[in-house]
Amino acid sequence: MYKHLFFDLDHTLWDFDRNSTETLQEIYESFRLVDCGVASVDDFSRHFLQINRFLWTEFDNNRVTHADIRQRRFKMVFEALSLSDYSICDDLNESYLSILPRKAHLIESTMDVLDHLKGRYHLHIITNGFDEIQTLKMSSSGITDYFEHIITNQKANAKKPDPLIFEFALNVTEASLGESLMIGDNYDADVLGAIRAGMDVVYYNPAQLPVEAEQPTYEISHLKELIAIL
Repeated sequence: MYKHLFFDLDHTLWDFDRNSTETLQEIYESFRLVDCGVASVDDFSRHFLQINRFLWTEFDNNRVTHADIRQRRFKMVFEALSLSDYSICDDLNESYLSILPRKAHLIESTMDVLDHLKGRYHLHIITNGFDEIQTLKMSSSGITDYFEHIITNQKANAKKPDPLIFEFALNVTEASLGESLMIGDNYDADVLGAIRAGMDVVYYNPAQLPVEAEQPTYEISHLKELIAIL
């Protein structure tokens, strides 16, 4: 039934939380943040992951820009930690963006699933991330060659959940809706975006969060379950 599979990248294939946590630990140590009043790397990482996810949700809903995310996230972390000296925050963000995309951790079974799908389907990425950052993430983790097209919001001039990015993806890949399937972890961006575009969707939901609104075509809690669907 399906010929074209469109994957989200962060949290679906590329293990953002693990890679980000490692990056933040390196930053914590290299910038000696304990001397700045950051009591522990666990507090630093916990606040960052919460704030970063919040800002990306705001981005998905057109309330902030990419530049806002880069400029605000570490300042917001310092605010959450009751620190008032933000002079180091720009340097923290620059270091974060330099280290993070060179991390290689993938979600469990990603390579097994991609090995199984490669050659059977046309594989593509649809991501709201930065072009250069996402490209480097894929290269660092060794998955670039599995994918024929990497569709970003910068290329499409639209971002998930806007149906325009899905329409752009279909045009670029010369795929039809009936033979296309979206796979992603973000309910608002990936699931609702695909539904609004008329595309079938697999909700990768490892935390088994309740779905109270529109139901995805399929729901899985482990990537290997995708093989059984296909």
